[in-house]
Amino acid sequence: MTSPAEHPALAWAASGAMSLTGRAAGPPLLAPGDPAGAVRRALNRIAAHGVRAVPGPELLSERAALSGVTRDAPWSAGHAFRGLPTRDGWLGLSLSRDSDLDLLPALIEDEVGMAPWEAVARWARRSTTASAEARTVLLGLAAAPIPSRPPAPSRPGVVVTRFGARRRQQRPPRVLDLTALWAGPLCARLLGLGGAEILTVESAARPDGARLGAPEFYARLHDGRQPRKIDFHDGGTLSGLIASADVVLEASRPRALRQLGIDAEEVAASGKIWLSITARGRSEPLRVGFGDDVAAGAGLVAWDDGLPCPVGDAIADPLTGVAAAAAVFDALAEDEGCLIDVSMRDVCVEAALADPGTPARVVKAADGWVVEADHLVMPVLAPGSGR
Repeated sequence: MTSPAEHPALAWAASGAMSLTGRAAGPPLLAPGDPAGAVRRALNRIAAHGVRAVPGPELLSERAALSGVTRDAPWSAGHAFRGLPTRDGWLGLSLSRDSDLDLLPALIEDEVGMAPWEAVARWARRSTTASAEARTVLLGLAAAPIPSRPPAPSRPGVVVTRFGARRRQQRPPRVLDLTALWAGPLCARLLGLGGAEILTVESAARPDGARLGAPEFYARLHDGRQPRKIDFHDGGTLSGLIASADVVLEASRPRALRQLGIDAEEVAASGKIWLSITARGRSEPLRVGFGDDVAAGAGLVAWDDGLPCPVGDAIADPLTGVAAAAAVFDALAEDEGCLIDVSMRDVCVEAALADPGTPARVVKAADGWVVEADHLVMPVLAPGSGR
């Protein structure tokens, strides 16, 4: 018989992320595919490398557990993203940075006033989805059309290119973490559970945006480490840190690093493991994205009476973080340097297209909501309390 941990709908209910999905006044919603299962399978790969105390799919909701957010579609749990109806569909837009608000007059070609989201919503209703997307790309805003169903995959979520021989060290691997926000630091945290020595480097000019969120969540991701702040334009310092590392984690546009004299392919060819996390892969360097808009663009949304509801909390980030960590653990077990190209969008597409299992239904219970499937019942758990 299917166990609750194996059925996609029951695992989703247990992860805590389901309680974050849907309208504030409505029921929690099932996700397409099997996002909780995708996390569980990646974590099982990590555990197979001898890593103890590996967490579970509750990783999907741990930020919400520490920040206290809840479901509120069409807004994301953190209220930095929402789906906007256009003339012919839907556009998902994130306004996560102060600089995003500064770009809104250029986006809508009008004054924004005191209610920026209302002004953007009016503009979106006058625009086609394609034209609205084109303007967001031009301005470097994080946005994506929301498809009515998950699209066919254009590439794997994780693409590994192998290079020259890598000499394994007797000591724990040294990991240089140049990432920020959630996906990359989560990857580093999981590598740390496996005994890796983690050096987190932060730009002195652009501090990690995760610092603006719940302090407890930032501390959990970084596990007590004190990031070293450097000037990223000081190519010599950065090159020296890369030379001393066995694994490099970064989430930058390839061109930005090349301008500093750093080429990921050359570093990988020297026998190191280079992991690159981007919104849509290294072949699409102009696209930016955050967890909610990337997931929505991958079709990882729950539809409720024609409304696309964000799934979980910035779900592309934890999905990507665990997939990235599993790929690095696999690479560390090999004898080759490699470049690991992780596309957040395509990681989400894979999760959204996974087999959803036998039909399930959401039922109101005396003390909340439950999911029924395969003659089993799973309560919809609160964030961070997953089993």
